Amino acid sequence: MSGFVGIDVSKDELVVAREGAVDQSSYPNTEHGHRQLAKDLEGSPCELIVVEATGGYERGIITELGARGLPVVVVNPRQVRDFAKATGQLAKTDQIDAGVLADFAARVRPEVKPLESEEQQELRDFLVRYEQLTQMLVAEKSRLLQAQGGSRRVLRKKIKSHISFLERERALLNSDLDDTLRKSSIWREKDDLLQSAPAVGKQTARTLLALLPELGTVSAQEIGKLAGLAPFNRDSGQFRGKRRIGGGRSRVRAVLYMSALVATRWNPVIKAYYAKLLKAGKPKKVALVACMRKLLVILNAMLKTKTRWQAEPSLTTA
Repeated sequence: MSGFVGIDVSKDELVVAREGAVDQSSYPNTEHGHRQLAKDLEGSPCELIVVEATGGYERGIITELGARGLPVVVVNPRQVRDFAKATGQLAKTDQIDAGVLADFAARVRPEVKPLESEEQQELRDFLVRYEQLTQMLVAEKSRLLQAQGGSRRVLRKKIKSHISFLERERALLNSDLDDTLRKSSIWREKDDLLQSAPAVGKQTARTLLALLPELGTVSAQEIGKLAGLAPFNRDSGQFRGKRRIGGGRSRVRAVLYMSALVATRWNPVIKAYYAKLLKAGKPKKVALVACMRKLLVILNAMLKTKTRWQAEPSLTTA
């Protein structure tokens, strides 16, 4: 029996397949189903279990498997879909997807990494909700501007009421985020270190702590890849294409973009680096992306060495 297992997760059901096996099994996506599936996997060969990220429906089974010490990995759905297409599997059902995940586990063998703690998940969930409320506020304020004219007085009143509600909810969530960070001495220290860097504010520090927990634990090259800031080569034969960035964590890049933009004016190290790139003839956008990566590498070194911001070459080149 193969030790490579794929689990397709939906809202109500978990479909389980083993690499090379015809028979499949299914379990309810409930606490009882999670316990039963984990128990069955413990009693059989299990080298690697691959689960596709499904927006949260996979959390219960991942937590149960991780608690029992089973080798489970959560993978990007796009990766798995590309793998399926590359192997000629164009059809898509829960049963087919479970088999594809098992094959993916056997052939690609993604690295097993420590699962997120409950505290890390809570911080990330609070941050995501904060961003959602911010987006809703922007949309409602835009609708308020569009609701002009005397005939829309009642509509404007309702929109203003909803804006007030969203602002109160966001303020409460902002307090929850602060409380979550203060609960952990490690997070408090990291937050303090990050915000000691010019152009890194509260929102940037929160986002990095919540969505890039690897910060301070990996190399400069690895942290650049995780954020999607490592340029890829595009060469073939004698052709030399432009280097481009891609993949990684888009929300992390978004906050780093704003921080780097501010840093090109107020952070002495990034400001000098940006000017150097422009003087060398680099386009402004390319230079700014390079500054994003340099800022991230510096922050990674600061957390790794537990050092507050300092404009010293030894730190900025770490």
